[in-house]
Amino acid sequence: MKDTIFVGIDVSQTTNTVHVMNSSGSKLWHQTFYNSLDGSHEFMDRLLETQKKEDAAFLSFGLEATGCYGDLLSIFLRETDLIPRACKSVRILNPRQVHRFKGSYAELPKTDDIDAFVIADSLRFGRMGLKGTVVEEKYLALQKLTRSRFQVAKDLSGEKNRYLQSLFLKFSAMAQDSPFSNNFGETALQLITAFESVDQIAYTSIEDLAIFLNQHGKGHFVDPESLANEIQKAARSSYRLPKAVADSVNQVLAMQTQTIRFYEQQLREYDKLIQDYMTGIPNTLTSVKGIGPVYAAGIIAEVGDVTRFKDQAALANYAGLSWSRHQSGKFEAEQTHLIHSGNRYLRYYLIEATNSVRKHDPELRRFYALKYKETAKTKGKRALVLSARKFVRVVYALLRDNRIYIPRED
Repeated sequence: MKDTIFVGIDVSQTTNTVHVMNSSGSKLWHQTFYNSLDGSHEFMDRLLETQKKEDAAFLSFGLEATGCYGDLLSIFLRETDLIPRACKSVRILNPRQVHRFKGSYAELPKTDDIDAFVIADSLRFGRMGLKGTVVEEKYLALQKLTRSRFQVAKDLSGEKNRYLQSLFLKFSAMAQDSPFSNNFGETALQLITAFESVDQIAYTSIEDLAIFLNQHGKGHFVDPESLANEIQKAARSSYRLPKAVADSVNQVLAMQTQTIRFYEQQLREYDKLIQDYMTGIPNTLTSVKGIGPVYAAGIIAEVGDVTRFKDQAALANYAGLSWSRHQSGKFEAEQTHLIHSGNRYLRYYLIEATNSVRKHDPELRRFYALKYKETAKTKGKRALVLSARKFVRVVYALLRDNRIYIPRED
């Protein structure tokens, strides 16, 4: 009985190019099939014939992730009862990872299935590690929600950055040093859209401006008159725009405000969907103060079965929370960059969770402060990423042992 057949699949929207090789690296065949149920059945029929002919016990599949186009094929391969689950593995791989492996070959065969060949050959040598292993159905379902939420959060962040640029044009001092704790709070947004220019803000009476702030702030401001004075001071020190330009900027700001509110509403709806879904997935991550069901879902959806990682370092590497090494002779750089690979969704949710947990956990808060002090550039960002790397140890232990988090005594 021979051991394994390796199947590399280069996925696109319309076709799947397949390269099949044996354990010695010899090509058995390659062919392109339609990316459809019929095409997948045709592919499976030929592969099973090959398995029987080669007397192989195990089938190792690797797919290059191209948007969502490999998802249905990976589910088909995992769910089909034509191959027992114990006799197959299915992995979805990062295109950047495939490209990097491709560069390690001195010579490549001049065929139309180079990527499929590289995937199959790398599986044969074990180079693919644990990247993108297809997880259970419940995790795949959760993943669709958490990844869509990630995209909305990313779009919201981008729109807020664009809003701040427009805000600088209209009210430069507010963009530089805002009197508000949050320029995206409802009162701050109302102020910018309700007043056509900084002159109107600057020369409205303090009493009227304080009433405006109190109404839109729903009485939450302790001293609205003091805040009104700060806003007017900022308005008087801001640049002025020509009227034609000011009108255009006002229109842009109004549209950006609507977009921000839309994305914020979408985030709330995603959070509700994820919270409802998480009621059927018991986990211990939410025992950590600062991690709610949404951050826990984002982590669990990407990690899947944590036992596939040999240790916490493997999990950190999978998330891209590892650093490149720059060493020459006796010199070794202290400030290096994060590796340019890894699961960006897992990295995002780990970092967001860490940022929340450090506000409650004394040990993580001290670690963050130490790294912030030690870092020369981009202090906050680097300190947070380093803290997330430390927090991976906690996440790994909780998921591996299925135990409740007990913080250390301060």
